[in-house]
Amino acid sequence: MANRGTTTATEVDGDAPPVRRRLTAEARKRSILQAAREAFTETGDANGTTIRVIAERGGISEGVIYRHFESKDQLFFEAVVEPLREAVDSLVAATEVVDRDGPITPQRRQAAMKALYRQLTSTLDEMLPLLGLVLFGDPATAQRFYRESFAAAMDRLGDAWNAAAERLGVEMESPDLSARAVMGVALMTALEHHHNDRFDVEQALDTLSERTIDGFFPDPARDAETNGRSRP
Repeated sequence: MANRGTTTATEVDGDAPPVRRRLTAEARKRSILQAAREAFTETGDANGTTIRVIAERGGISEGVIYRHFESKDQLFFEAVVEPLREAVDSLVAATEVVDRDGPITPQRRQAAMKALYRQLTSTLDEMLPLLGLVLFGDPATAQRFYRESFAAAMDRLGDAWNAAAERLGVEMESPDLSARAVMGVALMTALEHHHNDRFDVEQALDTLSERTIDGFFPDPARDAETNGRSRP
């Protein structure tokens, strides 16, 4: 019979703190990138965010960071710039197959445009903190990202729309400018949704998709023709 004052091996094991498992190199790198992304976003200043700040955020030493990344510039690029590039590429890839299920008929145009605006707005809303950090931070980084990623993505978007128009047998004027205009509208919608609690995003998407197709300003001749057709 065991003495009451004796602690058993089972009791010791039960009271012992859990053993911490060492992260794999890949898992450690992902955790560093997450800590860096949060630190850069919170400070809003890539230059002012030091390796020490990132290390403290991740609960690790600076030496651990330098075992995985050569410099803060590399860390910033992989933590902030690369996710933005991937998000933009995914967004454009989705719009390139907008007519995959069949040609964009007049009946489907507004629904397709609303779906595009919804996806653009949702993605940009998630990207806003990082997007602002890159585009309005270091000028050299901003220029590189805009030229190599953002502008290139909008050019791809314009090319995709132009290809879809050709499949419909119609000519699209200035698809590159159209892509930038739609991206700009989506960006402002995302900003409004992000910062205005009273903003009705569903109503906005309905209006924007309709106005993008029919025009943002009144056309008396077109409106008269439409009203004439609607009369009994």
